Amino acid sequence: MKKILLIFSLTILIAASASAQSGIGIRGGANFFNFGGDDVADNNYTNRTGFHAGIYASILGGSAISLEPGVYYSIKGTQNKDAANTRSVLDYVDVPLLLRLKVGEGFNFFGGPQVSFLVKSKFEGDFGNSTVSINTNNIKDTDVGFVFGIGYNLPKGVNVQGSYDYGLTPIFKNSNADVYNRGFKVSLGYTF
Repeated sequence: MKKILLIFSLTILIAASASAQSGIGIRGGANFFNFGGDDVADNNYTNRTGFHAGIYASILGGSAISLEPGVYYSIKGTQNKDAANTRSVLDYVDVPLLLRLKVGEGFNFFGGPQVSFLVKSKFEGDFGNSTVSINTNNIKDTDVGFVFGIGYNLPKGVNVQGSYDYGLTPIFKNSNADVYNRGFKVSLGYTF
């Protein structure tokens, strides 16, 4: 199922880039993720820095409203303030479908749904001079949420944006814990 959705997403991107009113681009940047939800209030979780990189298509890019499907590799997770500096490292392929509204000269607001597919997950900790890493299969394979943010288009196809990912699917398997992926992204992109 994951492969079918990824192939479908890539097909949309390629078809959109072939349209006369579309553009295709690359985007990447920094992630600042943490676990959110009611069951994390008593924990010492802090933002974990990761990255994201991928491609997007801008459908009807010349109008005030555009549709932007994308496919990104994204590293999320969280960090704990403890003696071993324990952290979760969650690698996903994010597939957002954003609606972008241009307001003013260069500015735009955007938002839309996102489905994320887990690539790998592990828990790490620092003990002495070494890092211990344990792969885990306790993370759900799919994460569903919303993305919203603000962007600015610079000259010559360059764009910058800031966004927030609001996960709606609890991330742990076989658990009633109210814990979600939540975090900020800062991105730099280029539309060809």
